Amino acid sequence: MADHTADNTSILYSPRDAEIISVSDLTPDEKLFSLRMKDGSDLHHLPGQFVQLSILGFTEAPISVASSPTRKGLFDLAIRSAGTLTAEMHKKLPGDTVGIRGPFGSSFDLSLLKGKDLLLISGGCGLAPLRSLIQYCQDRPREFGRLEIIYGARNPDMLLFKADLAEWESSAVFGCSITVDDVRGGECFEGSVGLITTLIPGLDMNPHCTYAVVVGPPPMFRAVIVELKKKGFTSERILLSLERNMRCGVGKCGHCSLEHLQCCTDGPVFRLDQVEGVRGAL
Repeated sequence: MADHTADNTSILYSPRDAEIISVSDLTPDEKLFSLRMKDGSDLHHLPGQFVQLSILGFTEAPISVASSPTRKGLFDLAIRSAGTLTAEMHKKLPGDTVGIRGPFGSSFDLSLLKGKDLLLISGGCGLAPLRSLIQYCQDRPREFGRLEIIYGARNPDMLLFKADLAEWESSAVFGCSITVDDVRGGECFEGSVGLITTLIPGLDMNPHCTYAVVVGPPPMFRAVIVELKKKGFTSERILLSLERNMRCGVGKCGHCSLEHLQCCTDGPVFRLDQVEGVRGAL
């Protein structure tokens, strides 16, 4: 199922220089970086794919692309400060240069999704890779049916892409529902409060002409899948992005192995029926 867009040795193993064009804060822990390849080329990614980000002296890490390939020239990376490399990335400024390998991995299969209704579900920083697909749907609205977005975060402060969420909520094309697990004292939030699974039972979507796309932490996957199956979704109509424990990006290190599967090359996007019963997948 892998979309091996990066199929030559130089792109697989040699970082290309990319210039940081802009940096903005998303949450206290996440920043959004817009980048441009210094050789003037496009990244040539597909929604759901990732790149290997490197900084000289600070090794590298896999990062999902958070923008659509329909938006030429620049590409976005949403990065949480969670380790040595990402903390160093948070110090970078517009004009700085970083290394990019890829894109790598499988994508949200556009040939499968075209013409279908889509239920797009994300939790926490899972909205970053899903944003690429959402923007693609925005830019090519005639290629898809009804679109419903469900997004959940721990609290209002941790909501990603707040400007995008406001746009999607007011859109005549998208349905968009947002919830948070908890509202702390002093926070202002007018949306739903509760787990993301509470938003699924009330949805009126035909599971026979709809694909559900789910991106988020493993506990969310399990709970969401239960609710989707109650609504009549089969495993063949549920797509998951299992972005975890990836390291090399090219299936060599074995760090992201799930029995016979490698997340970085066979995934990170899988149909549920491909990983049900695979130890460690869900």
